[in-house]
Amino acid sequence: MKKTILSLSLLTLFMSCKDDNKKMAEPDAKQDSIALIERAKAIHDRVITLDTHCDFNVANFTDETNYTQDLSSQVTLPKMTEGGLDVAWFIVYTGQDELTDAGFKKAHETAMGKFDAIHKLVDEIAPEEIELAVTSDDVRRIVKSGKKVAMIGIENGYPVGKDIANVEKFYNLGGRYMSLSHNGHSQLSDSNTGEADSIWLHNGLSDLGKKVIKEMNRLGMMIDVSHPSKEAMKAMIELSEAPIIASHSSARALCDHSRNLDDEQLEWLKENGGVVQTVAFAAYLNTEKAEKYSAFQKEVALTVMDSMNVAYLEWDDMKDLSPEERDAYYGILDKVRPIVERKVKGMKDVPEGVTVADFVDHIDYMVKKIGIKHVGISSDFDGGGGIVGWNDASETFNVTLELVKRGYTEDEIGMLWSGNLLRVLDEVQAYAKSVQKS
Repeated sequence: MKKTILSLSLLTLFMSCKDDNKKMAEPDAKQDSIALIERAKAIHDRVITLDTHCDFNVANFTDETNYTQDLSSQVTLPKMTEGGLDVAWFIVYTGQDELTDAGFKKAHETAMGKFDAIHKLVDEIAPEEIELAVTSDDVRRIVKSGKKVAMIGIENGYPVGKDIANVEKFYNLGGRYMSLSHNGHSQLSDSNTGEADSIWLHNGLSDLGKKVIKEMNRLGMMIDVSHPSKEAMKAMIELSEAPIIASHSSARALCDHSRNLDDEQLEWLKENGGVVQTVAFAAYLNTEKAEKYSAFQKEVALTVMDSMNVAYLEWDDMKDLSPEERDAYYGILDKVRPIVERKVKGMKDVPEGVTVADFVDHIDYMVKKIGIKHVGISSDFDGGGGIVGWNDASETFNVTLELVKRGYTEDEIGMLWSGNLLRVLDEVQAYAKSVQKS
């Protein structure tokens, strides 16, 4: 999910919808004791914490402005350090546009710009602080060295265009997962957004999309089903010879949104051996809470923006802006957000927002439904994600604390944070090696 402005979702911009393995007793009134917090901190320090979905603005990957600084973005190196987040999957995202040669060319240029930005961060800006990983062994080695880890996911197969060779090009640049669509049908796959009007382009996957799935298997790139339609997901699982992932989705049984996975999809994923990375996006966790909180935030934001003589734009208005105008507007919103946050903190009768507890409710549900081996964690930071208690990377520890309160063991917390995802990556890459040898 990317930066969009909707009448009731300013939250997506301003408040970004070892051996300690004994089961704890049921949480009680003393669950926030100093001893419990210290225990949670120790676990948090020992496990590898990995977030599979962190968007970014290329404007924050320059010599002058970059992630070594404490920027307003939800993910930076200082925030990762403060919150104990070890691994951030930076997302090469391109929005869906027309399925024309011109559209494909523009999307490819956008994707390449984002690949270049990530490589600039790890190779030039902060090579002593963060390193690119392409395997699970890389992750463990880099974490052990004391550096942060960057990995690369591709959101939307649109920039592949009609040239399947681009899949290998993206793989060689470090891409280790890719979704075949985003908001809107791509040339490869239908999107979950088709549920709104029941208009489908491919009834799942296109012929080219099917070839891309096979190519991803051959290369060792994980298949991401978070945005594609249910029918497309079914086709991907039938075609894939390796496990798949949902890089940032939650449980539809708890929150009826097309971006979440229903029980049938969760069972498919379990049978496939994949993993669903529970997402800290308010509107995908508790719609009612998210809408009430977002509406309150909007009123505060409107007041702030009015005092700054800045017009509030709906999403339809944003479509009329040029890319440069849109980026400039986002820059203004980045300045507005912290002002809104400070105002809300000092106000009374603020509606309850979606919290880390709501987030872990989805983890609990999916663990019970399909098993601990098939569930993981993601934020969608800087792309709409963020909840009360985990609103940026500096608050990452709060997720581990809530898991400890719920009685998860250290081994289980390690699986949720990174073990399950890295297991899938290993299996996908092992399949690719076997194919390449033969």
